[in-house]
Amino acid sequence: MKNTRFDFESVIERKGTNSLKWDLFGDDVPMWVADMDFKVAPAIQEAIQKRVSHPIYGYTIVPDELFESYISWWDRRYGFKMSKENMLYSTGVMPSISSMIRCLTDEGDEILIQSPVYHVFFYVIEDNNRKVVENQLIYENDEYKIDFDDLDEKLSEVKLMILCNPQNPVGRIWSKEDLAKIGKLCRKHDVVLISDEIHCDLTDPDVKYNPFETSSDYNNVITCLSPSKSFNIAGFQSSIVHTRNEELLDMIKTQMHVDNSDSCNVFATSAVIAAYDESEEWLEELKEVLYENKSIVREYLANELPIIKLVECDATYLLWLDCSALGVASNVLSGFLRENQGLFLSSGSDFGQCGDSFLRMNIACPQKLLKEGLARLKAGVTALNIINKGLY
Repeated sequence: MKNTRFDFESVIERKGTNSLKWDLFGDDVPMWVADMDFKVAPAIQEAIQKRVSHPIYGYTIVPDELFESYISWWDRRYGFKMSKENMLYSTGVMPSISSMIRCLTDEGDEILIQSPVYHVFFYVIEDNNRKVVENQLIYENDEYKIDFDDLDEKLSEVKLMILCNPQNPVGRIWSKEDLAKIGKLCRKHDVVLISDEIHCDLTDPDVKYNPFETSSDYNNVITCLSPSKSFNIAGFQSSIVHTRNEELLDMIKTQMHVDNSDSCNVFATSAVIAAYDESEEWLEELKEVLYENKSIVREYLANELPIIKLVECDATYLLWLDCSALGVASNVLSGFLRENQGLFLSSGSDFGQCGDSFLRMNIACPQKLLKEGLARLKAGVTALNIINKGLY
């Protein structure tokens, strides 16, 4: 790895810290949930330490400076111009989406998602007593694209669509043309669109994502944004909701207040402001590290484990691995890797049944851990092959 200003090589011991990733199941190499095993940006740690030095941690308000940090970040990096009047603070993207489901739809209504997609989308819809409608992405020539004919048909059945941009788990950045077409179809069928853009900063170097609101003139759209993935600060539980539609904004504001999802963690504002105002250089270096990690995985699979194919992507630190040649259900494969190798990769079926031939791998870790994970993946697949008597 080339010389870097920041430390992306140290392996930090996380067991015993109540880490969801490392402590919940106790796997040797957990590469599942979307958080990173890198040290946080120094400016963020310093900002938190400064706030900790004040000995009172009472209720807190959201300062204008936090909204200004969001506004400046999206304007200078993506040309997405927001105003404080169109923004709401929230404890997280998924709490926001849950609130929006409750205020924009009724029990029994159908909500559209594009699978394979973030598994919590399924849960939040079903747990709110709504029904999932899937517009399955087309996997063709080793890449994913939107089935617009199917989308057109199914939008006629729903009140709400949840978009993932960039798409988790396939890592696809949707083009301006794709987003404009989605907006046109939502307008045609009078469907409200929620755009979850939480992974937007985590693109390949010199690649930028396209915010929905700069790609379409559709007005019934709500964008969810957060620094939690980009800067690995999900534990502070902080995000914002943005919409230029005043009617939608008022409805969401009321529902979030009822759900108590609009309160602020005493440390969150310090972390967010330090991330957006002082940690841009750290993020750019992180993107280089992730790109190199992806290259390592690509080369390793090609040379050591060609039966598994990397689905090429341009965003997120989550790789989508095509394991179809193994002929094993993804939950069986994931379970075998955990039991046999202590390696935890996410089962593709978690993201919709159309993902059943895939595994999701989190590569946001030092290269030592990444290479250990790859070695265990190969050993696990080899062991499974032996057990199945070389059937593939």
